[in-house]
Amino acid sequence: MGFDEGLLQRIEEAIERLNPEFNFAIANYDGKKMFGGYGVMFRGNMGIGILGPDIIVRVGPDPYEELLKEPGVRVFDFTGKPMRGWIVVASEYLAEDDGLDNWLKRGIRFAMSLPAK
Repeated sequence: MGFDEGLLQRIEEAIERLNPEFNFAIANYDGKKMFGGYGVMFRGNMGIGILGPDIIVRVGPDPYEELLKEPGVRVFDFTGKPMRGWIVVASEYLAEDDGLDNWLKRGIRFAMSLPAK
């Protein structure tokens, strides 16, 4: 399936833009191609992914059901089984920087709440 290189560039720019909000804790994030898409890790934990034109956001189990009610959000079922705590946000809801930033913050916060790997 691949991933949208332009979206990756926007995500990298957004991470730099958001970095001060996280007290520069995300300065050393890591990204790599994986499973036909692209994953972005924070402290070794995946928080954001790109699959095709959409993003995958790791939100954790607590807000999962509520976030599935948001416009443009769907279950992440890459393996054929829904992955609880992970959602997909459709590209049309990421066109504006505010929309993209909102979802990135959620994924970054959750990934950074986990023990570093």
